[in-house]
Amino acid sequence: MLQAIKRNFGLKVLALALAVTAWAYFHFSAAASITAHFDQQLSVPVVITGLRPGLVASYDEHTAIVTVEVPRNGPPIKPDQIQAVLDLNDKPDPGIMNLPVKIVAPDLVIKSLSPASVTLSVDRLETRTVPVSISYADGNGSLVVESSTVNPSVTTVRGIANDLAKVDVVKIEIPLGTKPGSFDAMVRPIAADAHGNEVANTQVSPNLVRVRARFAPSTNSAGVKS
Repeated sequence: MLQAIKRNFGLKVLALALAVTAWAYFHFSAAASITAHFDQQLSVPVVITGLRPGLVASYDEHTAIVTVEVPRNGPPIKPDQIQAVLDLNDKPDPGIMNLPVKIVAPDLVIKSLSPASVTLSVDRLETRTVPVSISYADGNGSLVVESSTVNPSVTTVRGIANDLAKVDVVKIEIPLGTKPGSFDAMVRPIAADAHGNEVANTQVSPNLVRVRARFAPSTNSAGVKS
């Protein structure tokens, strides 16, 4: 019996060592593949839910950075699997508010989120009717406006109260040119303040109006008459 054990003893020890090594490798490797995780960082848009009709929300932080834990051997997480939501369902009235960013991500472990909350302003949309005013560009005094029409001549301007208060005129600008003739085109009207600058965050309806004008030679150098 002892002789049988001693026979090829070195090879037997080596085989045993290899078997133990193989068992340890597969055992711990399998366990590592099950438990190992890594962090993945994603940039996702911040969206609003529950906003009442007739209200508009404005906020500066439109993107959230989300860090999630995913299995090391698993597929990477796609941004469309995660939603960063500002919930306005229990905020029926206009005002300035700070809301937590809620992450909707089924079966994912969220490690971090930035920003955790967003300050936003909720305002009521209002409308005004404003006549269209025509201005002429590039004239040199050699022509006068013989006739002009705008259809429709009155527009509806929509926006929040603070922006609508800045609107002084809805204007369109057409080239006067240097030769007699006519003008007939669809032109975009612009809501402008008292200085002629476009007022941002307002909508003019319709977004195009038809402008017709006839230009005739000026009988004097007095300039353009409107």
